[in-house]
Amino acid sequence: MEERTLRIVSIGGGTGLSTLLLGLKRRIVAGSDRFKLDVTAVVTVTDDGGSSGRLRREFDVLPPGDIRNCMVALSKDDDLLSQLFQYRFPSGRGLKGHSFGNLFLTALTNLTGDFAHAVQKSSEILRTAGKIYPSTSANVRIRAVLEDGSLVEGESKISRSRSRIREISLIPETCQPLEETLAAIREADLITVGPGSLYTSIIPNVLVSGIPAAIRRSKAITACFMNLMSQPGETTGLTAADHIEAIERHAHTKLIDVVVVNTASIKPSLKRRYAAERAHPVEVDRDRLTAMGLTVLGRDLLAESEKVRHDPDAIAEVAVQLAAAGRRRKLKQPARSVTR
Repeated sequence: MEERTLRIVSIGGGTGLSTLLLGLKRRIVAGSDRFKLDVTAVVTVTDDGGSSGRLRREFDVLPPGDIRNCMVALSKDDDLLSQLFQYRFPSGRGLKGHSFGNLFLTALTNLTGDFAHAVQKSSEILRTAGKIYPSTSANVRIRAVLEDGSLVEGESKISRSRSRIREISLIPETCQPLEETLAAIREADLITVGPGSLYTSIIPNVLVSGIPAAIRRSKAITACFMNLMSQPGETTGLTAADHIEAIERHAHTKLIDVVVVNTASIKPSLKRRYAAERAHPVEVDRDRLTAMGLTVLGRDLLAESEKVRHDPDAIAEVAVQLAAAGRRRKLKQPARSVTR
């Protein structure tokens, strides 16, 4: 059975990572006669807004929000427990705006003394169909240098910035990943990056010491699931190739093998609605991507929705296909060099 297990490591944060995990969970629950899936999520921990930010400031814990969303996405219990973890208090002094899952993770962190252990125990309660690790156990923040040279600190402020981002860094700059994360990357058949906010959900993970080198050494295929739409300020005007260049520039090494892009048409009415908020479809500059040595994989990835969103089942199907290809490649090729 071991040789029929495909190992996928998904790196990111926010709703994009949760969408991919949801699709992979459905395939795990449905089962297959051909293979089993082993899924590991590596989640950014730089959020400082909303409920997560409040808990972070008051209890000195890592932000639980993105982790909670991933746990719910991978939960085999789609009903009461998942709803409970996502329940957000509508009122109450000190409670308004908090989700139950965030409070639960915070309480369990204080009981166990370790956030990663609290995530593991919470995942057991939710019966998650995979493993979830914070990208680092350090209490990190992010700082951005904008195009005009100004500095902005904190994920919530950076995501609201209307000026293009030149680069980001972690505070403190040096932090370590969990050993379990490095082991999962080493054993992976496929490593996915995105979809998700480029500078606040994806890149912070490759700024953690050791993660880029581990990806580079891995024999796995590394695929970037390209965002469907730009984000005002954060990625305004950036093409698909610009996204890849930003990821690899911050990682200081070449990471990506395959770029997965949407080929389905977005409804004109949706485009107009997003354009009113200064968001536009990400341009897929195929020639430039190909010139960068990347394989461009186009699929219909669009969900039937009133918002422009990836379809969980569609992106999970692509991920499984790439994982199978990664397994075949691992059997044939030596590991890649760490140098570019």
